[in-house]
Parts: sequence; C-alpha cells; structure tokens
Amino acid sequence: MRIAYFTGTYPRATDTFIQREVVGLRDLGLDVFTFAVRRPGDENIVGPEQAAERSQTRYLLPFNLGLLIKAHLTLLLGNPSRYLSSVKLAWATSQPGLKGFLYQVIYFLEAGILAHLITTQNITHLHNHIASSSCTVAMLAAELGGFTFSFTMHGPHIFFEPYRWRVDEKIKHAKFVACISHFCRSQGMIFSRPDQWDKLKIVHCGVDPSLFETVTHQGIGKRLLYVGRLAAEKGLPVLLEGLTELISIEPDVILTVVGDGADRLLLEQQVSDLGLQNHVRFLGYQSQSAVREHLKNTDIFVLPSFAEGIPVVLMEAMAAGVAVVATQVAGVSELVHSGVNGYVVPPGDRQALSECISFLMKDADTRNRLGAAARTRVEQEFNALTEVEKLYKLFAGEAYQPVASVDADTSVVI
Repeated sequence: MRIAYFTGTYPRATDTFIQREVVGLRDLGLDVFTFAVRRPGDENIVGPEQAAERSQTRYLLPFNLGLLIKAHLTLLLGNPSRYLSSVKLAWATSQPGLKGFLYQVIYFLEAGILAHLITTQNITHLHNHIASSSCTVAMLAAELGGFTFSFTMHGPHIFFEPYRWRVDEKIKHAKFVACISHFCRSQGMIFSRPDQWDKLKIVHCGVDPSLFETVTHQGIGKRLLYVGRLAAEKGLPVLLEGLTELISIEPDVILTVVGDGADRLLLEQQVSDLGLQNHVRFLGYQSQSAVREHLKNTDIFVLPSFAEGIPVVLMEAMAAGVAVVATQVAGVSELVHSGVNGYVVPPGDRQALSECISFLMKDADTRNRLGAAARTRVEQEFNALTEVEKLYKLFAGEAYQPVASVDADTSVVI
C-alpha cells in the first residue's frame, strides 16, 4: 500500500513523533511518501533522522508556476465535475472575510499540486498531522484527486478555533481521525455529528521505551530539566519564578532548558532579572540522542505548560524513569497519574509547582518509585510500536480493538 504523509513543515525538531510514525509504518511494509507545505530551516535539522527525511520530502512552496498550472489543468480536464465539487467545498469551508478568502485560494492552489503529485505516484491515501491549515489543504487535495484522506488531531490550539478551521467538515470528509487522547476525542465529538463519532479513534503518539536507559535516583535531586518550545504558554515564566524559591532550599539546583522558540529572549531576560544566570542553562534544539542523554542525567523533569495535548517529551522522560511534574491540562492526566507515576499540579500555580518539585528533590526513594511506575505506564499504553500498528490497521481498513486497561489512579476500566 502506498500512502502519503503531509503537514505544514516537515521534519521539524519538535515533531519527532511524526518521524517515528513514518519509520514505523515503513518497517511494517507500507510505502510512505512525505510531503509538506514548507521546507524546514537548518535549525530544525538536529540529527541524521531529520536530514534523511528532509532530503526525501516534497515541498509545495515556493510555487513552481509550471507545475501549478499543469496540476490544476490536469485535474480540471481529467474530471470537471470533481474539480467543481472541490471548488464548492473550498468555498464552503473558507474562513470569513477577505483575508480568509485569500488564504483559502492559496490552500486550494496548494491542494491542486498535492493532488497531482499524489495521483501521478499512484498513492491511494493521504494522512495529515495537525488539523489546521495543512489539514484544509489535505481535505481539498483528497476531493480534487479522488483518493481518501485521514488526519491526526492533536490539540489544544485547534480547539480554540474549531469553527474557523471547520473541524466538523474535516471529520465528515475523513476516512478516520486519529485522536491522541480521550480528551482530544471528546473535543472532536463536540464539533461533529453523532453519526461521525465512530471515525474518531484513539491512537496515541508514542515512544520506543527500548531507546531509553532508566535513571537510578540517589541523594538530593538538584538537576531539573525542561524540553520543549520556548513560548510563554509553556509556563516557563512560572517555573523560573519558582526556581528562586527552590534555590533557598538547595543552592546548587540547576535547570537545563532544551528547545527554542519565539520567547527565548524574553525568558533569558527574565533569568537575568531574577539573578538566575548561574542556575539556568539554555541549550537550544538538541538531537533525539542528545535529549536521551540529558534525561539520563536529570533528577526531575518539569513541564509547567498551560496548553498541551499529551506531550511526547513527557512520555520520553517517563520512559527514562525520571520523576515528572506536569500541569493538569487537556490529556496530561491520561498519561500521568498523580502520586502514582508522577505528579500533576494546577497550571499557573507557582506555589504548588515549587512545593512539588521541592518534595521530590529531597526524596530519592519517591523519585525511584514514580520513575519505575512511569516507565511501566509508557511501555503498556504509549509504546510507539503498538500505536503504529493501530494506524497500520486503520490505513488498511481493518478495525482494531483497544485493550482494556485499569487506570492506576482511579481504578476505573477504560
């Protein structure tokens, strides 16, 4: 079976879960061709995995005028009625206003190129990650090309503007929708009709636990780690403020920050203003292997975010047996059962975050207990190999039956 994977920018340093899916599906025997709207910059190529994927991915922008004209003429002349129905779908799902209309025109032009490339390569199905603009292109391309499409819905940002991005129409036209959490699926159910709910399947983003060497915790936990985008919504300002309190308890505490983003300069300025220069290290983007090394050398992983789906980096920390502290947003509590395999605290609550970290810093036995349970949780429910098999069956049109499991926090069968 020949399928296409498509998203806005691929491969990005932060989207390792997509790369793992692509590799896993290829290992299962699928021919997977990768497409994206934009080519990523060199700052995203932090390892050989990204370099290899970028070299074989086809990009829609910048437009090749000859290809653009050829693609749309071929689609129009090959099946005028289908082309017209695609124009109607584009019009019906356009964002309001002149700006929204102009963006929709661009999406339609991109969709024509994508549909042409897919049909000329005898690809039978298109799968999209991220349900916003690239998913609009994917939906229109499938309509233009007469092939099926599906998408993985992550959240949380798509749920802030579901009507703008016409999540309802995307679910309606999709063969299936892979939802990364029960929370995500419930949001899809809000914005679609009940007769569409069977399309919404739970397929977690996952990690390969075998790649992670588990940590053995001893003594005072002085080493904190954050991995992710450097954006205010990730809650890092709260963590930095809390760090000033933690220093009074353990003067040698160090926070390592892996990642990059639009708010890096603001965060570096906050570190300077708080006098934390000797306690915070900004390392920028790191390769997958480098992230695993950082996890081996940390005591507590902290994710103080205000908005998440189910963070893959949290799964990675748990796979490494690291004690984790996260915030109770979206689907995080489906991964982290507070007091069992980590801790969750209210988002934005600096005192609760600091107190939880402080408790874990002092107690190596608790860090080991939580870390061992965290590793088991990932092995059982968030194993990339198992999740890829679910996707494979969905692509092949086979039903899969999720294995019932017991939620260790609430003892409710899910």
